Amino acid sequence: MDTSQILALLGTVGGVQGVIEAVKWWLGRKTSDRRDVAEVVEVENENERKQVDWLEKRLAERDAKIDSLYAELRAEQKARMEEMHRRHEVELLLKEAEVKKCHKHGCADRIPPSDY
Repeated sequence: MDTSQILALLGTVGGVQGVIEAVKWWLGRKTSDRRDVAEVVEVENENERKQVDWLEKRLAERDAKIDSLYAELRAEQKARMEEMHRRHEVELLLKEAEVKKCHKHGCADRIPPSDY
């Protein structure tokens, strides 16, 4: 290969500037690879942060829903206990009325005798 062929080859590759760019690429390829890997890791970390934020939001929504369900459950239990107490009071009143029931037509001489 003579000088004219070498110059023609350099001219087709991009001349002196092409050689300079090839050398820059060769020397900076490891740095470029590290930069590309760092960008990929950064994107993956951002995606994981978004997923964690979404999961935390969803968990908070579920916690709020569970809290409201527990509040509703406690209100229902309280209502049932109040109803049970009312029914027991009525049962006690019925038992008391049964004890105080007059078996005769006139209640002046009651059987059984009462204190009222």
